Parts: sequence; structure tokens; C-alpha cells
Amino acid sequence: MEIITSLENSKVKQWSKLNLKKYRDRYQLFIVQEKHLIEEAIKADCIDTLIVLEGIENIFERDCIYVCAAVMRKLSVNVSLNNYIAICRMVDHKAENLSKAIILEKVQNPGNVGTIIRTAYCFGYDAVFLTADSCDLYNEKTIQASQGAFFHLPVIRDQLENIICKVRENGCRLIATDLDNSNFLKESKKTDKLAIMLGNEGQGLSKQAIQAADERIKIEMNNFESLNVAIAAAIVMYYYK
Repeated sequence: MEIITSLENSKVKQWSKLNLKKYRDRYQLFIVQEKHLIEEAIKADCIDTLIVLEGIENIFERDCIYVCAAVMRKLSVNVSLNNYIAICRMVDHKAENLSKAIILEKVQNPGNVGTIIRTAYCFGYDAVFLTADSCDLYNEKTIQASQGAFFHLPVIRDQLENIICKVRENGCRLIATDLDNSNFLKESKKTDKLAIMLGNEGQGLSKQAIQAADERIKIEMNNFESLNVAIAAAIVMYYYK
């Protein structure tokens, strides 16, 4: 049984770097910090190393490395001390045979991105695409908000033009959420193959995205013109599911 008690241990030094995006990208690894998220990672078979706090029972059916409280504290971002942490390999999903997809352009808030991924998975969508300038999928807040959905639903980062080509190749109708020159959602004809585009929290979709769309839609509402992007995404996804 391996037990690490030193903060200077080479493994600890590498793991602690994973709180920064540049090292996650370099090592193709990221940290998961809650029991139910670790369970989802196990289902997806992407755990590289399971870390357990010394003195705590390993409840998972796989080998682990035990660490002292000081090491666990160094690796944690939670205020309370974790009993378990998993170092996971980045998920290399492919999106093939798309029927319903979500495209997020420059969506910056990790909570919004994670929530949209979770909602897409719940409503049976086939993939979520992130433009290259959207927030990092492996940010701790994105992971938490997704509740592990990204382990099972393809989430693919690419340039917008490449994403549009991909969904077009699959015969998807491109639907843009936009306030100007748009149909109300209830007026939009439902279709079996579509890709819903949602834009930046403050600026919305780019001109390029809007011009590429087959249809522009907006949600009927009173008092305010717009909603939080994750809430808007949920309403639109439910309508077309």
C-alpha cells in the first residue's frame, strides 16, 4: 500500500499543477473531487490515479494511493477536506451520426457551460460543441456544474467554422438564438436533426454564427428581453427534444 506524506513528492507536485489549465493541457489530465463524480469517471474508465485520504476506507473497487491530510489539502479546491480525489485522463470523444447538438460560442462562465452540458445529456442530445474561445471544459466549476455528464456525452472544442461544417455534414438544421429578426420559439417547426447555437453571456452570437443559421429563434417572455444562457438553453433544448 503506497502512502505519500511529503508535499515535495514528485507525484504531488505534478498533481497540484493540474489546477492550472496550461498543465492540464500539457499532461492531458484533470482533477475530480467528489464521490459521485469519481463514480462517473469510473463508469467512463478514465481514471488515471485514485487518491484516498490516509485513514479513510477505499470504497471504490480499484487500487489507490493514500496521502496525508497536508497533501490532500494541497490538491483540493474545496473548503472542506476531501476524502477522495481522482486524477483523470481527458476524454477523447468523437461526434458521429449527430441528430441533435448544442453549439456554444464564446460562452465564458464555467457554471453555464457545465449546466448546459448536464441539460443536454439529460434531454438526450448527441454532443455539445465549444468554440475555441469558450471556457475550459476541465475547469473545476465546469466539472461540478456538469455533474459528470461530460464523461458520457461528447464535448468537442473546435473553431466555429469547423463545427458548422461538422453539423452540416450530418444534415442538421442550424438554429440560432437571437433577439433580432427572430421567430418565437413556439412558432418554430420541430425537426429530427438540428444544432442549436447559443452565444456569449453579454454579446450573444457573432455575426458569422447568425448568418450561418437556417433559422433564428427567441423565447417568449415578459418584463426582460433575455435570460441567463443556461436557462435559455434548457428551455430551447426541451422544446426541440
